[in-house]
Amino acid sequence: MIESVRRVFSSPRSRASATLVSAAVLLAGCSDSGGGSTTASSTEIPAALASAFPGKKATGTPVRIGLITNEGGAATSQPENREAAEAARQYANANLGGIAGRPITFVICKTKEEPATARDCANRMVEQKVAAVVLTSSGLGDSMVPIVTKAGIPWTTAVGASNSEATSADAFSWTGGFVANMTAMASYSKEQGYKKVAAFVIDVPAAVSGMQAIGKPVFAKAGIDLQIVTIAAGTPDASPQVSAALAKKPDGVAVIGESTVCTSVLQAMGTLGAGIPREVVQSCAAPEVLDAVGATMDGAQVFSGFDTASDDYEARLYRQVMQRYSPHTPTQGYAAVGYQGVLGLVRALHGLTGEVTPKTITAALHAAKDIPLPAGHGTKFTCDSKAVPGMIAPCSANVVTGTMAGGKLEKVRVIDPSPLFSK
Repeated sequence: MIESVRRVFSSPRSRASATLVSAAVLLAGCSDSGGGSTTASSTEIPAALASAFPGKKATGTPVRIGLITNEGGAATSQPENREAAEAARQYANANLGGIAGRPITFVICKTKEEPATARDCANRMVEQKVAAVVLTSSGLGDSMVPIVTKAGIPWTTAVGASNSEATSADAFSWTGGFVANMTAMASYSKEQGYKKVAAFVIDVPAAVSGMQAIGKPVFAKAGIDLQIVTIAAGTPDASPQVSAALAKKPDGVAVIGESTVCTSVLQAMGTLGAGIPREVVQSCAAPEVLDAVGATMDGAQVFSGFDTASDDYEARLYRQVMQRYSPHTPTQGYAAVGYQGVLGLVRALHGLTGEVTPKTITAALHAAKDIPLPAGHGTKFTCDSKAVPGMIAPCSANVVTGTMAGGKLEKVRVIDPSPLFSK
C-alpha cells in the first residue's frame, strides 16, 4: 500500500491506494433523528446573507440520509461534529428545499474507533436503506465503505480519511483530505524557503505510514528534508521528543494529530523553540488547545479543508447557520466538518428532481461540477476524479490556510497544491 501511494506522485496514470488519517474518531451507539428540529434562534439575519435564507421549505416524504458520527468514545468525543451536521440539515430543510424538495431526515450511528462497531454502523445503513451516507470523520473508512458501496449506497464525506474513501468508485470526498493538507504544507514550506522541517505526528499506524508515504515524497519534491517524530496520544509532556528534533535545527515544524498531541507539542515548543515557525492541522486550533497553549499559537500556520473564521461569505454563512440552528455549539476546531459534509451533499444534489434513490444520487454526484464548497473560502468542487492524481473520490484539492493571532485566524487564503502533484 505504501508503494502504491508513492506512485501517486510518480505515475500520473496510477489508481493508487492511500494511507490517510483523520483528526477524529467514531464513537458508539445508534439512533434515528427524524424531521424534528431544535428551535431556531431569532437572531436577525444580516442583509448580506439574506439571499441564503430564502425560506424554501422542504415538504413531502423525507429522504433518509445516514450520518455516521464520532462521539462518546474513551479516546475522543466530538459531539460538535454531529451538531454542526444537524444544523446544516435544519438549514437545508428550512431554506433550500432539502433534497429534491423533500426534507432530509438522519439515521444516526455513533461508533467507537473500533472496526467491529464501525462495521455495525455500515450494516445499519444498509438495513435502514438510506439514500446516501455522510461521514463526519473517522480513520476506519476501510471497515465501512465497502459494505455501504457494495449495497449500491453512495458514501460521502468532507474529508476522506481512508484508502476506500479515496479510491472507491461510489465514494465522494468534497476535499482532498490528508493528501491535500500534507501537500499544501510542503508547498507553503517551499514558499517560505525552508530546507528542513520536523513533523510531530500522532503515533498511530495510519498517521505514521501516511506521513511516510505521502509527506516524505511531497516534501522531497519541494526540496525539503522531512523528519518524522512520533508522539503518542495523551502524552502530557513532549519536551524530550521536541528537544531531540530541534537539535537537528529544522527551519520549521509541523504538528499532525488530535488535541492532546497538539497541546503537548506546542507547549514544549513554547519553551524550547519559541522562534521556530509552526505549521498545524485544524484540530490544533480547537478551543481546548488554544486555552492550554495561549500565545504559543500566535504565528502558527493552520491548514484545513474549511474556513470558519474570516469575513469570507461562506465563513459568515457557516457562523450564521450555527448561531441560528445550533447556538451552543463551538464553531472553532473541527465542528465544521459535519456542516461541510452535509451541506456539500445538499449543494451537489441541487439539480436533482424526481425519484430520490441511491442510484439517482450517485449519478448526480458523479455529474457535480463547480459546486461552492461550504465554508471553503471560494473553493468549488467537481467530482470527476481529476482533483488528486491517482485517487477517484476527492472532488477538490484546495486547502485553506491562515495565521493564528490572538486566538483568531487571520490572513486566510487558499493554497492550490497541484504543482506538487505528478503531471
